[in-house]
Amino acid sequence: MLKEKVAEVLDKIRPFLQRDGGDVQLIDVQENGVVKVKLVGACSGCPMSTMTLKNGIEATLKKEVPEVTSVESVG
Repeated sequence: MLKEKVAEVLDKIRPFLQRDGGDVQLIDVQENGVVKVKLVGACSGCPMSTMTLKNGIEATLKKEVPEVTSVESVG
């Protein structure tokens, strides 16, 4: 259930990332609320990717899915 909620929110965020040539892939949602994602495309090498991850993706997920505690980038 939690993973589905997170996936729905990521689908809302995805067009903004794709507009700049990037994207995000959902890797895992852990029971403690930690969401693992992989930034791909232009996002993977962008110097602003940490800000995108924390101020964009994490902030939006925490607001829309209160069970989310943090978002971490993998690989």
